[in-house]
Amino acid sequence: MQAPDIAKNSQVAKLIDLALEEDIGPGDITTSACISPEQLGSAMILAREPIKVAGLAVCGEVFNRVDSSVRYFTCTKDGDFVEPGEKLAVVEGKVCSLLAAERTALNFLQRLSGIATLVDAFVRAMGDSRARLVDTRKTTPGWRVLEKYAVMTGGAFNHRFGLYDGVLIKDNHIAACGGIAPAVEKARQKAHHLVKIEVEVENLTQLKQALEAGADVIMLDNMSDGQMIKAVEINAGKALLEVSGGVTLESIARLGRLGVDIISSGALTHSARSVDISMDIIS
Repeated sequence: MQAPDIAKNSQVAKLIDLALEEDIGPGDITTSACISPEQLGSAMILAREPIKVAGLAVCGEVFNRVDSSVRYFTCTKDGDFVEPGEKLAVVEGKVCSLLAAERTALNFLQRLSGIATLVDAFVRAMGDSRARLVDTRKTTPGWRVLEKYAVMTGGAFNHRFGLYDGVLIKDNHIAACGGIAPAVEKARQKAHHLVKIEVEVENLTQLKQALEAGADVIMLDNMSDGQMIKAVEINAGKALLEVSGGVTLESIARLGRLGVDIISSGALTHSARSVDISMDIIS
């Protein structure tokens, strides 16, 4: 999804409305008491630390939802890396509208830029590895489309968006079906010919079972380096191999050299912090 389109996504629109209702409620009593409703002004949105930017269009949409007469100008673009003090955007309009939208707009921009910044660090740490770094479904409830957008902006890729767009047979599916082979067979009978079937395995015995069952992708869950190296040898290119579990900035480079195809990490979203971005009234 492109940057301008993400702010118009129906799920994002609902999320913005919910966030504004949560923050403003029946009205901003501080601004109403201090600021004339007709007073005009402008403000700068600034990075306070080195960040990879994500969410500028969403930030602008928050101001638009509060007051459609507010003018919003971006000074950089999503995916850019900026230094402390760099201007991200300028907003102009009624000061009461700028102040009412400020916190919600910055919350979106700080959170999404935080994810993009962390993802960028992971990508840099991987160096020239041929493995593809992907996210997971470990996202903030309601924020998935935004957080996965931020992952892409940071330079990584998306895993499945939900339970509806990819077959991933995990340990509980295997237990409920009585084994890997029957689970894969049942999934194959239901899935159409364009859907790949992925199986999560915990040891080399399960890996061999998944290969025999014809899995297209095999997730090596929390395996040791030795097990993963052996898994690459056993697999011999038959299926795509995905590594998952405990992936960190410290381990990503090592994992990328093991010969696997995909490295998935929930930390890209669930462990990213919001970065420091501020809005300053300038007139």
